[in-house]
Amino acid sequence: FDSTSLQNRRSTSTSMALAITLADVEAAAERIKDEATLTPVMTSRTMDKLAGRELFFKCELFQRMGAFKFRGALNAIRQLDLGVQTVITHSSGNHAQAIALAASIVGLKAHVVMPDNSLACKVAAVKEYGATVTECSPTARVEVAAGVERDTPNSCQIGSYNHPHVMAGQGTVGLELMQQVPELDAIIVPVGGGGLISGIATAAKGLNDKIKIIGAEPANADDAARSKAAGKRILLDGVPDTVADGLRTSLGTLTWPVVQNLVDDIITVPEEEIVAGMRLVWERMKLVIEPSAGVGVAVALGPAIKALYGGSLQRVGVVLCGGNQDLDSIPWLSKN
Repeated sequence: FDSTSLQNRRSTSTSMALAITLADVEAAAERIKDEATLTPVMTSRTMDKLAGRELFFKCELFQRMGAFKFRGALNAIRQLDLGVQTVITHSSGNHAQAIALAASIVGLKAHVVMPDNSLACKVAAVKEYGATVTECSPTARVEVAAGVERDTPNSCQIGSYNHPHVMAGQGTVGLELMQQVPELDAIIVPVGGGGLISGIATAAKGLNDKIKIIGAEPANADDAARSKAAGKRILLDGVPDTVADGLRTSLGTLTWPVVQNLVDDIITVPEEEIVAGMRLVWERMKLVIEPSAGVGVAVALGPAIKALYGGSLQRVGVVLCGGNQDLDSIPWLSKN
């Protein structure tokens, strides 16, 4: 199979090549396989009945540090120049933990800038992995991280999604899922900055160009859906009000072209459906997922996918992107 020709065909509507290829994802898989966990795929007859199709849940909540982000962080850090001593990033939580853990594995320091509205459990985990944490207002983290980088000798900043090595690392989720579950008709992937869905789309379409890649996005943070509809990247206006704290970011300059060319649809869901999907997985599958993972579940069980595809999608992968939930602020309890 010629993955390069597929990428070229898919990118004809843009004037630039896409940031990553199937070969990049395959190389990332080799690069991280000694440390990253091959996460399980789980099924549920109850969920299948509710969805009206077979669902295959890729459980990234069992990845090291509790989310898929470890894959991209380790892939990126292992390709840094030898002179780098400190890795810097800004993140609301999961990428922060991933960078802190991956840096410790390869013997580097980590300095993480986190919004002051980050979940307490995620801030605590970053510190436990040995990183220095600087907290700031949610709208200032880019500037603060740039200042940390300027003030730190021999440092390098690795973003949470708009980075080809990060995107390729996240794509290993799709590579594994395609190997674990043959003949999938579609994969549902939560969308925030787009690193995960761009990596998975590249891997999955590279292996089977007929597969559908469906983005799952909070209605309150719908920049990807609006961008797809408009045919151009549209940014969020400020920090969106969504329980899915990992999806409060706009698509990046590198992830957007992949989403534009390789993602078939973006489906948005309201907050109450996100919480309901998260709770259902906790209750019926006994899996402690975070709200961002609940977004994909809500799409899999909701009416929009049925309206778009009818019964044509019989075997559907759903990426449960993480499980780093603050147990002191469970959504269906904290509102009571």
